Amino acid sequence: MADIFRRRGPAWRASHAGHVSLGQLKVMSAIERCRTGALGGHVERCEDCAHLRISYNSCGNRHCPKCQAAGAKEWLADRQAELLPVPYFHVVFSLPGPIADIGYQNQAVVYDLLLKTAAETLITIAPTGQARGLKAHDPKHLGARIGLTAVLHTWGSALTHHPHAHIIVPGGGVALDGNSWIACRPRFFLSVQVLLRLFRRLFLERLTAAYQAGRLQFFADRAALAEPAAFQTFLAALRNVEWVVYAKRPFGGPDAVLAYLSRYTHRTAIANSRLVAFAGERVTFKWTDYRAKADARYKLMTLNADEFIRRFLIHVLPDGFHRIRHYGLFANANRANNIALARRLLSAPGPAPSSREPNAAENRRIDQDWNACPCCGGRMIIIETFEPGCQPRLWPLPSIGLDSS
Repeated sequence: MADIFRRRGPAWRASHAGHVSLGQLKVMSAIERCRTGALGGHVERCEDCAHLRISYNSCGNRHCPKCQAAGAKEWLADRQAELLPVPYFHVVFSLPGPIADIGYQNQAVVYDLLLKTAAETLITIAPTGQARGLKAHDPKHLGARIGLTAVLHTWGSALTHHPHAHIIVPGGGVALDGNSWIACRPRFFLSVQVLLRLFRRLFLERLTAAYQAGRLQFFADRAALAEPAAFQTFLAALRNVEWVVYAKRPFGGPDAVLAYLSRYTHRTAIANSRLVAFAGERVTFKWTDYRAKADARYKLMTLNADEFIRRFLIHVLPDGFHRIRHYGLFANANRANNIALARRLLSAPGPAPSSREPNAAENRRIDQDWNACPCCGGRMIIIETFEPGCQPRLWPLPSIGLDSS
């Protein structure tokens, strides 16, 4: 991504002046400067063979494909201590195309509604089964208070705009009286059809409230929706559309949950590993066509570089927007106490020591692996740090634009 932005970014910004948000410009700048001398860095030297190595600082931007590994590792270490010894389920809530269209023009409002309404749907159905036609004693509801983790993604595999929420939820919850753990039926969490109907109703109610409060804006081909009558007609059609809510197969265990989460929580719109070729004018990348079967779904797509940049940037989130959220038993306010209660009800042992706090021997091994000399395997030590835009004194013929990744 950095190479594409450096080569095509200036011309793209000039041709789209006035139509690019400040947030998108910041993301482009961060990715272009990531791991270059523009951000400063340090010089290391091997204690044995005196080999020198320069490392430039990362941008740390959450949309940068290079900068997600450290954040994901830290986040997953925190979650490891919170996993319960029960099956976990993966539920996905998607917005239909017309809602996605106005969602792009109202990202902070609509994306927030998507996460909150998806969570509310699960938390409402699990203890009470309250949905149209569903009785309180119906086996389609769980009869318990649940906890869940929700992650927002806004993209499809081809970088199209496709807002959806991935939700990871334990297969059970704390009984309403707090005295027992209620497990769901094997390989079945909650009825998808029931979830779908309640999600659609709640989302449209919340969207209507946002409209009436003047929180939505409409532009271009959606400008007519600013008229109340047009907006009501728009909503009426969506009440008869099948929205997409589906549940994937349960995970094999807590370890499988962590492995899965590591692929979802800190993912960007496209990873560098999916980029196949960039010849200056066109970008080729791997994508998955989920309508096809087996190996036929794995394909290559080639786009004009300007269109590729446009598609990438439509997934830049508003500043301060939290795309990973915890609800119910896992809500931040009382998460530790609720997880301790769940463990007690499950007669489960306490969490294993966090992987963020290894013992002294592990620390030494990690440091040695991280700082190993590429020439002789000796230990690399930092001998100089340098500020952004400066060149290291101890590096022969440095290149201020070199990417050290």
